[in-house]
Amino acid sequence: MEIVTLKIGDRDRRGGKTAIRRNPVTGGDATQYAAATPEDAAAAAKAAGAAYPEWSKTGPGLRRSMLNKAAEELEKKQGEIVDAMVCETGATKGWSAFNVKLGADIFREAAAMTTQLTGETIPSNRPGTISFAIRKPVGPMLGIAPWNAPVILGVRAIAMPLACGNSVVLKGSEMCPRTHRLIVDALLAAGCPDGVVNYINNAPEDAPDIVETLVSHPAIRRINFTGSTRIGKIIAGLAARELKPVLLELGGKAPMAVLSDADISEAVKGAVFGAFFNQGQICMSTERLIVDEEIGDAFVAAFAKRTKTITAADPALGDAPLGAVVSERTVEHLRELVRDAKAKGASIVIEGAVDGAIMQPTIVDQVTSAMRLWGEESFGPVVAITRARGDDEIVRLANDTEYGLSAAVYGADMSRLMSVAERIESGICHVNGPTVYDEPQMPFGGVKASGYGRFGGRFGIEAFTEIRWLTINTQPAPLPI
Repeated sequence: MEIVTLKIGDRDRRGGKTAIRRNPVTGGDATQYAAATPEDAAAAAKAAGAAYPEWSKTGPGLRRSMLNKAAEELEKKQGEIVDAMVCETGATKGWSAFNVKLGADIFREAAAMTTQLTGETIPSNRPGTISFAIRKPVGPMLGIAPWNAPVILGVRAIAMPLACGNSVVLKGSEMCPRTHRLIVDALLAAGCPDGVVNYINNAPEDAPDIVETLVSHPAIRRINFTGSTRIGKIIAGLAARELKPVLLELGGKAPMAVLSDADISEAVKGAVFGAFFNQGQICMSTERLIVDEEIGDAFVAAFAKRTKTITAADPALGDAPLGAVVSERTVEHLRELVRDAKAKGASIVIEGAVDGAIMQPTIVDQVTSAMRLWGEESFGPVVAITRARGDDEIVRLANDTEYGLSAAVYGADMSRLMSVAERIESGICHVNGPTVYDEPQMPFGGVKASGYGRFGGRFGIEAFTEIRWLTINTQPAPLPI
């Protein structure tokens, strides 16, 4: 099996040791990859620092051309990427192919932004003074991407930084080292200069040392991280010590509110997709269904009926809509949450069978705040249902969480829907649409423990540039001394 290497400056490196990512379904070797040492991580940051001055001077046309070409190269690699995702993460072929499509779109959106790094003139109180606010690149940036949507989130970690004139170190996930390296390969094939994009990965046990080395390295100026809230807090703390800004997109416990006048059929479609697509392993996945008690029984019956029509299986076989959970350890965590809810009075509507990392969808009704399933991020094919009395209680329950990434509201009366949507504390809310939805040009991010800052189109420019104030005096300035 060919070893997936690091990319540091103009060289592929083997790193300090070789690590193995195992297939979550078969248990066999999925990928052998080079695992970085702290010295490798420092070398990657240094290489990004060396490449930055020249790259930051390039015009928007060159950066736009390269990013558009990277989108094409990514699409050419679809077969390789699908194979890598299926083997490394247990994803279905359909989800893997969608990752490539949206990843290419993110590259193209970033390419379009290269001419949108605009500033403005600001009226000055001093006669003869012209004041400008201009946007400038920040410098070398660290992007840390997760495994669950590896191409989408891997591309997102580096595309806009590159578009803004920054160099990048991509710290890939040890759960999908080959998948993340293929993104870098697409950029290199598109003509990205040596050192402008560098790729680091690590053995799981070395992650803390590698991340601390990168965050604290003097060449790295900013960090963006997508992943768990627990790790996000650690990275934010490390960055704070260095006074480095961080863009954090963290965990979620997305609520989907179903009002008493909702079209049950449409709400059920949104709930099934939001809760179980990619085995519920999306930061926006619907983890809590908060249903008005007037239609509670009818909704649960229809939801269970539709859920029974979808199954999970080995994604390599390609004959089921759902694939594997990323690990058997995750499956056991999910089963613990279900057992705890059942012991505290919840009703198990569907308890999905388990075969290793293959877990069928599970529905738990009558979930209360006393149960772990109410507050803990499950990140798997388990969804909690809670009945509520009226819109105010629905809003209160939706906000009864430390998280605030995505949310959804289903109903018929638009003014009522908007009243509920506006009161839910989340960075994203979809009315009569599922919690899982994204487009490259939209402001993506959360509030509370789901993070801060925004990815997406022009909204991401702020995270990856600095504002600089510049003045021009057209006549001698009056000075007091």
